[in-house]
Amino acid sequence: MLVLLLVAAGVMPAAAQVTVEVVVDRPQYLAGESLPVAVRITNRSGQKLKFGTDNSWLLFTVETREGTIVVKTADLPVEGEFDLEPSKRAIKHVDLEPYFAIAHTGRYLVTASVHINEWNQDIRSQPKGFDVLEGTRLWEQNVGIPKAAGSSNNVPEVRKYVLQQVNYIGSKLRLYLRVLDEGGVKPYRVAEVGPVVSFARPQPVIDGKSNLHLLYQHGPQTLDYTIFNPDGDLVQRHTYIIAEKRPRLKLDDEGKVSITGGERMKSPTDFPDEETAEKGGVKAAAAASGLEPANNASALPVAK
Repeated sequence: MLVLLLVAAGVMPAAAQVTVEVVVDRPQYLAGESLPVAVRITNRSGQKLKFGTDNSWLLFTVETREGTIVVKTADLPVEGEFDLEPSKRAIKHVDLEPYFAIAHTGRYLVTASVHINEWNQDIRSQPKGFDVLEGTRLWEQNVGIPKAAGSSNNVPEVRKYVLQQVNYIGSKLRLYLRVLDEGGVKPYRVAEVGPVVSFARPQPVIDGKSNLHLLYQHGPQTLDYTIFNPDGDLVQRHTYIIAEKRPRLKLDDEGKVSITGGERMKSPTDFPDEETAEKGGVKAAAAASGLEPANNASALPVAK
């Protein structure tokens, strides 16, 4: 989704000048991960300028460190007209990942170009660099996708779950889930699971509906229990603390997963959040993956 913010750019002497700057959220990303950037357009021209009349007013170029241009996979949608008054700044937020084939690890540079209709001129930003990392594979498993109601295809579609650990500079270790096709080539989703400690390995369990249940430790005494469906959508996230026993996932003979040990505690990262859960969000989210509300979430003990 594209978001436009207009903020004061400060009082500057009138001049026929427009500057464009690309801002990247962080210096490193996992291959296939969402790649949000912001484009800052500052108007010091003394004139009101109009943008967004079509898709060509804002264009991006992505290239490798060696100068190879990255192929575009689709046109990035940037429609939406707005006026930029003198001494104002507009900020446009976009996600580059769905529109450029940034599939390999390495150093990349992104440049933005803004077209000004009133002057028939293009203003380019300075290149902004970022690195794409591969990460360390911790676990992977192929799963069959349950047949949809009314489907006549008897051969199940197969997808691959892959857990990867990434050590970003100046940050905690982070855990990612990658959902791929059976051959491990076509990505369906790359989802950030969360921070993880280095001294405890995550416990993945696949239930009878091919949903991935994942228990991983992110603090000295805290663990998160998450459930993802085969599309890589987050269905549930709960937090547990190590009490008398360490929390563990258990798969029964019917393909249902439960959690034993530990103690459930409320957390701001709970999903669905408490308000949504009270409105039936847990059941609605679980039903989308053929799940019962995990562990009867509304009745779980909550640590004070």
